[in-house]
Amino acid sequence: MTRMLSAESLRKIDREIAKYPPDQKQSAVMAALIIAQDEKGWLATETLDAVAEILGMPPVAVYEVATFYNMYNLEPTGKYKLTVCTCLPCGLQGSLDAADYLKHKLGVDFNETTADGRFTLKEGECMGACAMSPVVLVNNKRMCDFMSKERLDALLDELSRSA
Repeated sequence: MTRMLSAESLRKIDREIAKYPPDQKQSAVMAALIIAQDEKGWLATETLDAVAEILGMPPVAVYEVATFYNMYNLEPTGKYKLTVCTCLPCGLQGSLDAADYLKHKLGVDFNETTADGRFTLKEGECMGACAMSPVVLVNNKRMCDFMSKERLDALLDELSRSA
């Protein structure tokens, strides 16, 4: 089952496991899921099972983590996953308007991917950046803040050019 992941990903997971006492390697589950997702693009059941095997965990325990956090993709996404924080403080500071603008501009709703496969739009919970709202998280790795319509347009243009 671990053959599902490349040798490089397995090495990265081993480095994460080494951060914990030998009897607590399951503590590396979140990092292992990110590493697997970075390689595969999303977390299929088989990938979740491989992570469970590597960490010596019941698969259901890995599924619980993967389904709890919205940073894990449990289905294929576009090349760029755009997650907009829509919790109340951000919503009051314009994130709902930013989300509506992105929906209109991309022609998709939350949890949908553009026809060209380039963008998936997601709704996110608190990203800890309320003072900089609206915020958009790109592929779980890059946070963009103070996202006015102009800044959203610039972000979409930048990502479209690099696709």
